[in-house]
Amino acid sequence: MKTPTRLIGMVQPNKVPGRDEGTGLHTIGCAGRLTQFSETEDGRYLITLKGISRFRVAGEVTGFTPYRRCEVTWDGFEQDLGSAEKDPDFDREGFLNLLSKFFSAKELSTDWESLKEADDELLINSLSMLLDFAPEDKQALLEAPSLSTRRETLVTLIEYALRGGESGEVMQ
Repeated sequence: MKTPTRLIGMVQPNKVPGRDEGTGLHTIGCAGRLTQFSETEDGRYLITLKGISRFRVAGEVTGFTPYRRCEVTWDGFEQDLGSAEKDPDFDREGFLNLLSKFFSAKELSTDWESLKEADDELLINSLSMLLDFAPEDKQALLEAPSLSTRRETLVTLIEYALRGGESGEVMQ
């Protein structure tokens, strides 16, 4: 928090098959700039990050720290730092209708006007982070190579949830 850049890399744990204890890490994570934090009564910190760029874990750095450290490479994620990505095949009206069904089924509310006005990249990326999906599904959204692929994955996850997911219970 004291560094000028205030960058933190976030990587989801990845259970190592055949190991009862400990976890590995997924190979792709995201660097975020710390924009806000508050301390809880029990000494934990709640932080807010603004995503900057994805990275690939090259290896974990050993040594004693209260957090894990990794060497990373940014290769392959140059577009994350460029101008806003476009999705030429994005059917915004159809997507918002599907999203409305999902929000109704999950009894969620939102500022629909803000969603309608958000540019494609902000809309898709924000929903990918905020909607309640399983960690592996969130990882698939993070690893999507393009905005179009991320949108297609997000639509599939929403449709799957509306069809009842693993429980098979169809949401109305």
